[in-house]
Amino acid sequence: MKRFLILQLRPETEASDEEFRSILNKCGLPEERTHRIRVDQQDIQADLDVTAYAGVIVGGGPGCVSDRPEDKSPLDARIEGQILALMPQITAADHPFMGCCYGLGILAHHLGGEVSKARFGEPVGPSLCTMTPEGEDDPLLRGLPAEFEAFVGHKEAVQDLPTDTVHLVGSAPCPFQMIRYRSNVYATQFHPEADANDFERRIQIYRGYGYFPPEDADRLIAACHAARVSVPGEILRRFAVRYG
Repeated sequence: MKRFLILQLRPETEASDEEFRSILNKCGLPEERTHRIRVDQQDIQADLDVTAYAGVIVGGGPGCVSDRPEDKSPLDARIEGQILALMPQITAADHPFMGCCYGLGILAHHLGGEVSKARFGEPVGPSLCTMTPEGEDDPLLRGLPAEFEAFVGHKEAVQDLPTDTVHLVGSAPCPFQMIRYRSNVYATQFHPEADANDFERRIQIYRGYGYFPPEDADRLIAACHAARVSVPGEILRRFAVRYG
């Protein structure tokens, strides 16, 4: 039975560890069914074969693919380069992939789509998402509520749907919340692994990173706990079941 490759991009150990536990929990996977690589600490081997894994899940992170090269820290640039180097292999093979938040920017950028901070950034907290007709017929979404809340928080966003992708989920503030390339390559702008407790801790960890005014932290935490977020986790669980 193949393992899932979990690629994590967060340099903050507490946030990375909690994200990993959340991915395992939502996917219903024991740790031994995964190969975890913290890309901030470990290089992805150049000869890594993604088809040796059941699927690839890329977590979120504070980097932005749309930042100018001179504005990226050496660590952010290295992380981005490592993930982008895997994308040709993933898309050519139509290999199961789920990119979460930062992973959507990576996929769209790789496919030649525009990713920028011009429009569609969202503050940290819950966002009301709506499936497209194509989304309602997608294997990961079929039968789920057509409207659902999800946790978001991003400075950059996909500005236009990349060529040869299917638009699955949108929202009023951010039209491209979930897309699919070919049959098996998915990415979400929202965080499918996160619940309210996860976001409370991330708000505390990232309160000085420019996602929101630090004085808004308590209000944002309260909004997260008031939200009813369950569908995104089910999407991630279905991904693990379908490809595991």
